[in-house]
Amino acid sequence: MQRIIQTIFLAYNNTSRIHRMMMVILTVITFFAAIFRPFIYYFKHEHNVKNMALATHQFQAMPLKGSKAIDIYSSISDDELPQDDVTQKDTDAESTHEYIISSGDTLSSILTQYNIEMSDIALLTKKHNDFRNLKIGQQLSWIINDSGALQQLRWEVSRRETRIFNRIGSSFKESHQWQQGTWYNSIISGRLSGSFISSTYEAGLSRTEIDAIIKAFQWQLDFKKLSHDDSFSVLISHEYFDSKKIQSQLLAVRIRSGRKDYYAIRAEDGKFYDQYGASLGRGFMRFPTIKQFRISSNFNLHRVHPLTGRIVPHKGIDFAMPIDTPVVAVSDGEVLIAKYSGSAGYYMAVRHGRQYTTRYMHLKNLLVKPGQKVKCGELIALSGNSGRTTGPHLHFELWINQEAVNPLTVKLPNAKNLIGKERRMYLSKIKAVMSQLQFN
Repeated sequence: MQRIIQTIFLAYNNTSRIHRMMMVILTVITFFAAIFRPFIYYFKHEHNVKNMALATHQFQAMPLKGSKAIDIYSSISDDELPQDDVTQKDTDAESTHEYIISSGDTLSSILTQYNIEMSDIALLTKKHNDFRNLKIGQQLSWIINDSGALQQLRWEVSRRETRIFNRIGSSFKESHQWQQGTWYNSIISGRLSGSFISSTYEAGLSRTEIDAIIKAFQWQLDFKKLSHDDSFSVLISHEYFDSKKIQSQLLAVRIRSGRKDYYAIRAEDGKFYDQYGASLGRGFMRFPTIKQFRISSNFNLHRVHPLTGRIVPHKGIDFAMPIDTPVVAVSDGEVLIAKYSGSAGYYMAVRHGRQYTTRYMHLKNLLVKPGQKVKCGELIALSGNSGRTTGPHLHFELWINQEAVNPLTVKLPNAKNLIGKERRMYLSKIKAVMSQLQFN
């Protein structure tokens, strides 16, 4: 050992003064780097959900300039979300979307919220001015390809007329479908002997018609919890042409679960209401916090990574906020996931009805458990800095029909009930409809 030290000392003396200074500097830098190297510790938290007092300062917004997200969200897999026979999508319908036109809708406002490029929308509206005349209750449906480009748009102007726009090269070609058949109403009823889907399918309903029922009742019923011998009665209208069924339209549904009856009846605006004219939908909050906070990273499905140059989609919004900020549910729903998930940190997913799912990442405390029901505005978590981040922030995502959308620009559903003259007309018409919805 002594000989080794002597050898090092002689070598040091034989070097030039510049080299000696460089060796000393490198040694000092290495020493301090070893001492002050940061460590990251992850702690598991136990929470008391029932009673929790929040200090007033937790509700104050704080601008945090350094809070930006990293491309870390690949660890969150869509397969994590629980599936059942009601939520599963048909493979043939994965790229097909439907939308019923509401007050104030335009073609641009509808398609942009589903991330369709403005260039495709411009191709349609520039050549076809009739899109300015969209009416409440009409239906749009469209097909996109794997890259998200619009391939076909169907506009159901009325029961008789459907206008179809197919992409051909760099433009869209229009065609018409005119139905000259005859519409007949029929009642299909039965009792559950298995799942809701299998029972209604055996009774004679198509999968499209069953999906329309599930969508209408998505906020009122948990179809997985319907019991054996629960009853259903469906009023449906079919159009026939040359003795062949062309299309159908769901008019009204009655489901009896236990001793309670649930109604969904179509109004003139194409939406479903109960027997009192109350909307079957639910309202959504725009932000998952009580206060509004600065956005540190926007929604961008085509974001280019500044270092790699690769396209790494950012499927949500990042809000810069201090740790321990209250995070609330944006609508009524059921907690699907609440756990630690790698680089996303403490993470939560909430399902709202059958179409909507929200996700919350980088939390500090999870205040609800999987399977728990939550109300709009209810406290569900505290924000944090867990997982891989560059500062405290909340990553928030909104998914519609299993596709990520921009939470800040997408048109959110509202629970608008029928009032005044519209409600009186509705109630006068549904008496005859309700009398037909009888059980076998």
